Amino acid sequence: MKAVSVEEAVAMIPPGASVMVGGFMGVGTPERLLDEVVRQKKTGLTLICNDAAIPGKGVGKLFDAALVSKLIATHIGLNPNAQKQMLANQIAVDLIPQGTFVERIRAGGCGLGGVLTPTGVGTLVAEGKKQIEVDGKPFLLETALRAQFALVHAFLADYLGNLAYALTSRNFNPIMAMAADTVIVTAENIVPVGVIAPDHVVTPAPLVDYLIANG
Repeated sequence: MKAVSVEEAVAMIPPGASVMVGGFMGVGTPERLLDEVVRQKKTGLTLICNDAAIPGKGVGKLFDAALVSKLIATHIGLNPNAQKQMLANQIAVDLIPQGTFVERIRAGGCGLGGVLTPTGVGTLVAEGKKQIEVDGKPFLLETALRAQFALVHAFLADYLGNLAYALTSRNFNPIMAMAADTVIVTAENIVPVGVIAPDHVVTPAPLVDYLIANG
């Protein structure tokens, strides 16, 4: 793990990269990183996140700046900018049931090829996907989901990069930290090693590549 400035961290993300962003409607989202992504105008991103947030908050800022070319998410219902861009064919949108979404990311982080789920069997969701029967019941094979970068927000980080989260801001952050080639973290508090009790560590330091220095 290396401590870097937010400018240095975002400079590593090339235009057109695939980026996972933690958060649920902006809660638990690394706002400082997203502000810098907008400032550096990282265009053509494939954005993997639970939702499109709202204008001016969380990943909504990326749609405000028209930086997204593809969105992989569970819903976009509260962001009119994302909806307009989708209807105008400015972005491609892949909507995934939330349980399937999180399990595909978990599979990517665990080195699995995918997961079997009954969700979507017999619907449009099943088109083009492999169907496997287990004990006489049909399941869809949903492939693992990974990204080049994960932008993660934690409540606590120590000097090694161990992370702990606060309440619902935990959401998708821990599993996304497992499923990306490069993990960049912001934290509300950076503390000495030992302040976070070992059994309170949710994301262990070996998963974290870069920690944004506070200040």
